[in-house]
Amino acid sequence: MAEFLSAARQSLDVAIYDLAPSGPAADTLRSAFQAAAGRGVRVRLVFNQEPPRRSKPLPPPGFVDWDWLKALGVPFQPISGEPDLMHHKYVVRDAATPEAAVWTGSTNWTTDSWTREENVIVRLAEPVIAAAYAANFEELLQRRSVQGSGQEEPEWRQPQPDLRLRAFFTPGRAQELVHEIAERLALAQRRIRICSPVLTSGPVLASLAETIDRQGPDIAGCFDETQMDEVRHQWGSQPQSAWKLGLWAQISSAVPWGAKRSQPYAPGSLHDFMHAKCTVADDTVFVGSFNLSHSGEANAENVLQIEHGPTADAFAGYIDEVRARYPWTPQAVETPGRASRDLR
Repeated sequence: MAEFLSAARQSLDVAIYDLAPSGPAADTLRSAFQAAAGRGVRVRLVFNQEPPRRSKPLPPPGFVDWDWLKALGVPFQPISGEPDLMHHKYVVRDAATPEAAVWTGSTNWTTDSWTREENVIVRLAEPVIAAAYAANFEELLQRRSVQGSGQEEPEWRQPQPDLRLRAFFTPGRAQELVHEIAERLALAQRRIRICSPVLTSGPVLASLAETIDRQGPDIAGCFDETQMDEVRHQWGSQPQSAWKLGLWAQISSAVPWGAKRSQPYAPGSLHDFMHAKCTVADDTVFVGSFNLSHSGEANAENVLQIEHGPTADAFAGYIDEVRARYPWTPQAVETPGRASRDLR
């Protein structure tokens, strides 16, 4: 990451949810930011900020190390995370140049993210895609709010004959994104692979259930068992979401899932979640900050849709590795409980 930052010549725009590095990693990143600012690079940073929560948080709240942030010596702006999260984890480098590049994925800037969690990172050098990320950053910076952001048109780019890609941003393009993912799952002929901490999106669940019924592609994936248990409690306690219990029972019993039993969140606890967020449907990949969740549709999120066989092979292989790490046997649906954050 420091190497990516150090290559900047004109600008660095950072949108990040968790911002609390520690130890040598914190020192390395601080030095990279300070060096960039010192050579005249315009550096700007936005991050999620929420008021303290009164009850058990799900998902865990964002964290910011204010001392580290202020020591960078660069302009920064908190973005309100209420009621919906500023959940991005991206950097746009030199957006207005032919060398523009984007760093994105599921990875927060914390030591636990880098050492205890499963995560994915994509680095992309494509000026038009970088321009879309830069426009999204300007929206957040000007609005200082998640609401109304993510309006950028998801336009296809084809930098190589065998490679097409485009970027989706939410909440503005949430419905387009979710239905595109659901449609790709429904049309898949060979394989579907999923890594997502939770699966709660109605269109995605329905599409998976229909795909299982037609006995089509090979389907497998991995999720975070601790967080999905909370989701199931919530579904059972909310009549408008209870219908998802049956879908999940069907999907969880028919698909060979892996499930990581992570440590439940508590103040000061380590974070070892299965945090990767990527979906493969044949030779198409969806990857970014977006969980396959209902609540994610209202957050500020970004997703790259990539059509490229070798990239899809790499992601499918990674997902299979994660799944094999956490073998799982489906459990009966538990009795309703309570969860404080809406993951429906």
